[in-house]
Amino acid sequence: MHWYQPLLYLLAAAAPAWASDPLPSPTQSAAAPAFTYDRNSFLLNGEPHVIIGGQMDPQRIPPAYWRDRLLKARAMGLNTIFSYVYWNLLEPSQGEWTSSEESNDVAKFFQIAQEEGLHVVLRPGPYICGEREWGGFPAWLSQVPGMQVRSSDAAFMAAAESYLNRLAGDLEHLQVTRGGPLLMVQVENEYGSYGVDHNYTQSLRDILLQRFEVPLYTNDGGVEWTLQGGEVPGVLAEIDGDPRSGFAARDKYITDASELGPLLDGEYYTFSPDFWGSANAHNTAAGNPSQIQQFASDLDFVLAADNSISLYMFHGGTNFGFSNGALWKNYTAVFITSYDYGAPLDESGRTTEVYDALRDTIQKYVPQGSIPEPPANVPLLEVGNFTLQPMGSLFGVLGEKTTSAEPVTMEELGQAYGLVLYEHTATDAVQGELQPGDRARDRVIVYVNGTKQGVIDSTYAQPAPVSLSLQPGDTLQLLVENLGRVDYWSRESGTFVALEDPWKGIKGNVTIGSEVLSGWDAYSLPLDAPPAARGTGSGAVTAGSPPVFFRGMFRVDAGNGTDPAALDTFLGVPDGVKGNVWVNGFNLGRYWVVGPQQSLYLPGTILKLDEDNEIVVLELEPKGGSLTAFGAAERTWANYPDPDYP
Repeated sequence: MHWYQPLLYLLAAAAPAWASDPLPSPTQSAAAPAFTYDRNSFLLNGEPHVIIGGQMDPQRIPPAYWRDRLLKARAMGLNTIFSYVYWNLLEPSQGEWTSSEESNDVAKFFQIAQEEGLHVVLRPGPYICGEREWGGFPAWLSQVPGMQVRSSDAAFMAAAESYLNRLAGDLEHLQVTRGGPLLMVQVENEYGSYGVDHNYTQSLRDILLQRFEVPLYTNDGGVEWTLQGGEVPGVLAEIDGDPRSGFAARDKYITDASELGPLLDGEYYTFSPDFWGSANAHNTAAGNPSQIQQFASDLDFVLAADNSISLYMFHGGTNFGFSNGALWKNYTAVFITSYDYGAPLDESGRTTEVYDALRDTIQKYVPQGSIPEPPANVPLLEVGNFTLQPMGSLFGVLGEKTTSAEPVTMEELGQAYGLVLYEHTATDAVQGELQPGDRARDRVIVYVNGTKQGVIDSTYAQPAPVSLSLQPGDTLQLLVENLGRVDYWSRESGTFVALEDPWKGIKGNVTIGSEVLSGWDAYSLPLDAPPAARGTGSGAVTAGSPPVFFRGMFRVDAGNGTDPAALDTFLGVPDGVKGNVWVNGFNLGRYWVVGPQQSLYLPGTILKLDEDNEIVVLELEPKGGSLTAFGAAERTWANYPDPDYP
């Protein structure tokens, strides 16, 4: 079906059990549907069922740890896992489908969940927010002419339908109606906060109805305007956030009987994600008994009334590589690499005091002895200090250039993530303040003749100015980092629609003073992998040098055992300013001295026993000829001043 062909929408086919109750014909089986609902309850095989759920996204977790995380979910008392699916990882280029890659095998994750006694709820998007790069959208969408995301725009709907159909092909056999764990599928995600294009959400409903037999639902903020913006006829309307006000709002503002049914808080927040910044402390309820008690009280409120809930997050995982998103607040608020979220299960998969408190609460509402005991936390690995030596300059591995009169964006270079280097050779003397296009997109390190002059950083509402004086023959270099595309925008944001502005690199003219600079070479630096080892590089590394790759080795003794969890550690680069870290070729993500994150989660699944483990660090602002790294068993959160912002 094409999205623009009206689907014969049979309300009786999509309606919940309570909306019509026909008697079975003599040739029909009277067996209860595998999963449905009436006005007050979900029904599993005909019996009332309370969903005690938690959010956990497989694409943020090392696949070797999926079973461990799911086992711990069941041991906390959960019976259902809610999972976002990231379109950008499944279709990184148009037409390419990567579900066969281990980290993208969502079907395998769902199968393991079933083996561990859990049901699942699918949240496929196409938009998912989740503090992920562009809300899960693949960057190639930005290059489709006329594309308008999250709308009934024909180009977007054609791409979204293709994605949803391919995903359904991977997962439809896992529906509870076919003996699998899949109970429900969400239509879009919190659309009511974004828009009122009901043709769009109804088209998504119709696409999903063609591929799934299980109930569909929507999830929106628990206030009038978000619920009414997000409601879809024939689809169960649910809320997120505070269950007390949200449940009351759902039943007050949703009046279409085909959208009513049992109450579900589809995202009850166990705390919140973190942003990079010297003033941004780590968000957690740990050490805050009153906050943990509030979580328990809210959970009591929901479960005592036989309503349903999903904890967002049960386990957050990690924004490995360049996969974090951002918000636009008239500056770029960038989510950190860790997606710890202050969740019951921390980033490394260890249980916390929040886990224990919520488990105690859940036990009051389930049969005694039905929750297995959680496994003990495995101690993390300590790795002593080791030294990293320079292996070469980033500017020494530039590859082919693209030449144009005006700068081209990252997307026009066919690049999704990473950095772009722009070079201009001055033909005339020019001086004044530098403006890198319409604005910094997102962080611009400025060099003249290979020496750093300053940083223009959009994480500040008023970035530090950089003034230059160029002479004929001088080389101006602008290294532009994509810090993460905006993943969320709301109608109450008070800004332009930032989700519709995904472009990175330089957009528009570069000026110094009033002079427009023409004639640019652009080098694409996606950094899909670190460069091969090249000895110690050349030239002295001093403060102001261009970015440098540093390399080192460390070993892990086989005496630590074969359980990869015993090899987990938090990798620190204490004398680094900003950059990325690869271990054995795997991109752990970004570090930044400003905090609050001061170390990167290194899963033991990546490490090799009794062999050299290679670490490569791209330090964007090197200060000297070596770096130190170490692995810590206990994570430290801290904030420090930004050396690039006076």
